[in-house]
Amino acid sequence: MRRPAHGFAFSRLAPDGATVTELAAHLGVTKQAASQLVDEIVRKGYAERRPHPGDARARLIVLAERGWACTRAAEEAAAEAVQAWVELIGEGEVCVLRERLARIAPYGLIRPAW
Repeated sequence: MRRPAHGFAFSRLAPDGATVTELAAHLGVTKQAASQLVDEIVRKGYAERRPHPGDARARLIVLAERGWACTRAAEEAAAEAVQAWVELIGEGEVCVLRERLARIAPYGLIRPAW
């Protein structure tokens, strides 16, 4: 993974995949820009296009094993960073911090602020 946009895209694709339109909405970009990003990550082996199970006209973009490997590495790095907080303020306080941050950003997935 080379660009920050990949990480934001991977966070949207990781649960169950997404269409280019859904990815564009998540990233706050045009469908054309999202399509170019998808072309790039598919070409580099991070994702693949599959038939959409509920819409014959759409394609579902899902992470390939290489994309999942990047996602796991990012999760491990985040857990490592949070571990330092746990050691400093304790697990309970970190849980409180997560709950408070969830109130600030209640819609879940992190979106880029271009």
